[in-house]
Amino acid sequence: MNLGTAGVFIIALVYGCLLYTKLSDNLMAGETTFATDALKIVENMGLIFFVTSVGFIAGPNFFGNLKRNFKSYVLLGAVIIFAAAVTCVTCILIGSNFTDLEHEQFRAIMVGLLSGALTSTPAFSASKAAVGLDLEALVSVGYGISYLFGVVGVVLFVQIVPKMLKANMNEEVAKITAKEGEGRKKSSLILTEVDEFGFFAFSLAAIIGILVGSLSYRNFSLTTTGGCLLTALVFGHYGHAGKISIVPKNSTLKMLRELGLMLFLIGAGVSGGAKFVQYFEPVYFLYGAIMTILPMIIGFIVAKNVLKLPLLNNLGSLTGGMTSTPALGTLINMAGTEDIAAAYAATYPIALIAVVLASQLIILFC
Repeated sequence: MNLGTAGVFIIALVYGCLLYTKLSDNLMAGETTFATDALKIVENMGLIFFVTSVGFIAGPNFFGNLKRNFKSYVLLGAVIIFAAAVTCVTCILIGSNFTDLEHEQFRAIMVGLLSGALTSTPAFSASKAAVGLDLEALVSVGYGISYLFGVVGVVLFVQIVPKMLKANMNEEVAKITAKEGEGRKKSSLILTEVDEFGFFAFSLAAIIGILVGSLSYRNFSLTTTGGCLLTALVFGHYGHAGKISIVPKNSTLKMLRELGLMLFLIGAGVSGGAKFVQYFEPVYFLYGAIMTILPMIIGFIVAKNVLKLPLLNNLGSLTGGMTSTPALGTLINMAGTEDIAAAYAATYPIALIAVVLASQLIILFC
């Protein structure tokens, strides 16, 4: 059992705890701040690389898989986020009796804990916008405290469960590859590649995805993550425009996926390190851990006993419902198949929308 690429986040967090303040102070000379600008660029670039790669990989199987299991993925995504939201509200109602903070302040920290527990950057951004400028910092505190366990908890869960169930991984892979193979399209066209490795197609999908993610309606948007994922899914599904290939080589996608995941975790870890030390209180970590563990267990039980999903589809959907990209990377490496990404990609958009709405509703009505 290992943390995989998510171990990068732990090192980045420790690095940020020790050196974040010095780095930001040394670079305040007037042009740019390492903490707020350079790290954000690294994080966003990594997110684009990773999510776009996942979309391309899942694309050929995604729509067929979604058609066959639409109700399952929608229900599972909704169940996971509903369980997380109820857990957050319960923690607010109970915890408000044991804190010296004002209710609005405590609530801001708790919705930050929720977004961190689900490692959801869109929910984090939406929560900051909903609480107002005076309480934005407290949302960041909660996010920074719970994000570590939100990453590590899901990564460990997807590795522990197969061992506890004594699953034969080869058999589990066969269960999903047989079904996914039914949805693959074979084209007899001889396609023309713009460049050898497919960087043009990847860049085009990423740019369009960023533009789609930037579209906003009443303060809601798909964000860069959702936009790039959706665009890459469409590109991967169709595979070509006329006789021109719009899908990068598989080796390129794997390389960019791993590189992107590492960059994302470095950016998020270093910038979150200082706040983790400055504002950490054991009780907040406990709240965040509960918000990660309960929805994850409930989601797994529902997927296994109610929806009857195969183990790898179950865990792949779970990583999407928990919006955990590091856990997806770990699960793919552990199973040795990219087909898991289709389950992640089918559940992720449902969870993305649900967690943003849940965070805003908690702030408005709790």
